Amino acid sequence: MRRENLIHDEELIGYLRRCNTSLQKNLSVRVVDRCIDRAPCALRRTRRASATLLALMSISIIHLACGMPLIVERMAHLQSAALTFSCPAGSATEPAHHDGRSAILEEILLRGMGAMRSRDAADAFDRLGASRDVGATALNIRVSCTCLASNLGPVLALVSSMVREPRMDAESVDACRELALQALDSLKDDPQERASMLLRERHLAMPIGRSGMGTPEGLAACTRDVLLQGWLDRARPVGSVLAIAGNVDAVVIASQMDRLLAGWHGAAAPIDVTSPPPRGYAHEVDETGSQVQILVGCDAPPEGHADSAKEKLALSVLSGGMSGRLFTEVREKRGLCYSVSASYRGEREFGSVQAYVGTTPQRAQEALDVLLHELQRINTPEGRVTQEEFERARVGVKAALVFAGESAAARAASLVSDWHRLHRPRSLQEIGEQIEQVTLDDLNAYLLRRTLGEKTVQTLGPAALTV
Repeated sequence: MRRENLIHDEELIGYLRRCNTSLQKNLSVRVVDRCIDRAPCALRRTRRASATLLALMSISIIHLACGMPLIVERMAHLQSAALTFSCPAGSATEPAHHDGRSAILEEILLRGMGAMRSRDAADAFDRLGASRDVGATALNIRVSCTCLASNLGPVLALVSSMVREPRMDAESVDACRELALQALDSLKDDPQERASMLLRERHLAMPIGRSGMGTPEGLAACTRDVLLQGWLDRARPVGSVLAIAGNVDAVVIASQMDRLLAGWHGAAAPIDVTSPPPRGYAHEVDETGSQVQILVGCDAPPEGHADSAKEKLALSVLSGGMSGRLFTEVREKRGLCYSVSASYRGEREFGSVQAYVGTTPQRAQEALDVLLHELQRINTPEGRVTQEEFERARVGVKAALVFAGESAAARAASLVSDWHRLHRPRSLQEIGEQIEQVTLDDLNAYLLRRTLGEKTVQTLGPAALTV
């Protein structure tokens, strides 16, 4: 779509504006075209009318020629722009004998692309005032960048080259592998992170449950050829997504990206879930410190489920700061811990709740007992959420949305997450309305039928506990 092809027909624009509300939940060009097809004959135009509607909407989806979706949220009040370029190359995609490949990739992708060596690439981004980062999740590796909106064009050229033409020089491979090994070795000084990794491995099916940090053997086996071929096999347009938020123009960006990604094609192979998670209780002995790490994993609704908004409110009641039930019951009333929290994460096909207590060996058993009791009590008539708790939880969740709306980087990352989990982006308004529509009676009715599934309990400390 080209900017000069936009239609300047006030009657058509008025019709498209009236259609905008009904299209907020599915903004694909295909849906826009169906809307135009249903317009009165006098208003029907060619496909170019899609560009008119895209220019009117705050969130646009354009499927590029290579097959990758481009999602753009216009934030006209900002002078900045942020992007997240996600490729399906996370830790769950690694062969078992190359466990840790993504840990090296997230570092080496920053070290040069195309004709630019590592220092040249860093200088190019710095000249544009752009900050960049690469992070790996179980399913994806994400390249993120923030810059002035006026510099987005050249930044997109650099980021596209990072994705399509990573150098992965031999000397960089050795340095990045050493950094990954140091991070792995540092786990002995971070018992909470170590316990969290153990919980994930036992609560989620493999390979989704991998930590992503790898093993010494897997990292050693990741040669330059392994890294480069692994990336090129996984970094394909079908399965990837680019999201941009800021004071930008979707049509202009789409035209540029079609040029930058010309010749890029293909799809990455699907991920096979190889085995069910063991779950249950497990303990790892750690006699080096005076702490006990306690983590509990439970089932929860997927992000797209009708109950996900209620689950978020329930977790805010349990762990919404110092007024949450867990802080009150475990720490404030009984003094059983130095840290307690719980969080919800909704994915496309499953959701999970993770609760954490950090305490001492003398208080560990009681802390675990109270934690499990509170996780279950909220699902009983005796543990009904009060009006005061409900209002406080709703304000907390909505405040977090407002804060996210003030950051282009947070919005770009959220758009990518929504695409992976829901196959569509959501506006902050839509997410806020989902929270606003839940009443206290709705929440308590949900909690009475809520089940935690087969729990996973992981402890790390001097001695095992009783579950």
